Amino acid sequence: MGEARLTRQEVAALLERGEAAAEAQDWALAAACYEEFLAEHPDSRYSPVLWFDAALYHKFLRNWDKAYELGKQAAARAGDGEGDPVYWNLGIAATMLRDWPTAREAWSKFGIALGPGSGEIQDDFGVACVRLDPDGAAEVVWVHRICPTRGRVLSVPFTDRRFGEIVVHDGAPNGERRVGEDAFPVFDELALWRSSDTATWRAQVTAPGEADMDALSEAFAARELAMEPADSLKFHCKCCSEGSIATNRTVLTGARDVLLAAPDEVTARSVLDAWAAGGAGRAWHAIHAKAEVVTPETP
Repeated sequence: MGEARLTRQEVAALLERGEAAAEAQDWALAAACYEEFLAEHPDSRYSPVLWFDAALYHKFLRNWDKAYELGKQAAARAGDGEGDPVYWNLGIAATMLRDWPTAREAWSKFGIALGPGSGEIQDDFGVACVRLDPDGAAEVVWVHRICPTRGRVLSVPFTDRRFGEIVVHDGAPNGERRVGEDAFPVFDELALWRSSDTATWRAQVTAPGEADMDALSEAFAARELAMEPADSLKFHCKCCSEGSIATNRTVLTGARDVLLAAPDEVTARSVLDAWAAGGAGRAWHAIHAKAEVVTPETP
């Protein structure tokens, strides 16, 4: 004897409960209601939308296994329409689970051209910004995008995050930063995909001129590391942060605190020593591990 099936009235009540839960942003309840319906009606006329919605709600919950499982069901019913968000969300979930064949297929069906290969995607999607921990410290950093949904952190974060982390970001920009005539999207972080062993140090440097500060930044960049002046920190309210902000480059000279991304103190000292020896009046002292600085927004 088979299991009892939902009556028409029960189906209507179940879907209404799921819709109400979604409106209240109770993603777990909404997904559970839709999954209960889909277990009995995987291919009704409503099902393609509900497969997508259930997968999306699990993305919101950062439940990547379920987002992947339901996303594959949604993609199987989505057809071949380029730009369909079904494929974007599946691409994110597959990336989180390191399923590169599925991720590559999803991005391709979405309409994104990838370089050749079958393993981890390591392409060049340009520079953008990502808002780390958007519901917490909400620190905006520069990243180099290596796939449609991942970026490697190029900035030295002021919070407890690290240079060189690889983060997964969402697809819709939530703000922009303007540098001259160029505009760069700000994406919200979804998850930390790979941590970084590059520690953050704080030191005081003396730079007689703007060229000396530029030389310090270049010295760290030459080692594939980074430097960030501590006074480059800027605070913005949520509304302004999620809008369009012009970032003006201001290089201050004299004695300044700087944040340094380096794997260890010996490396940081060696770069500072070489920099100081390369110009008259350059100096540094008082290096130490950076204490956490919590900020709602930068740059």
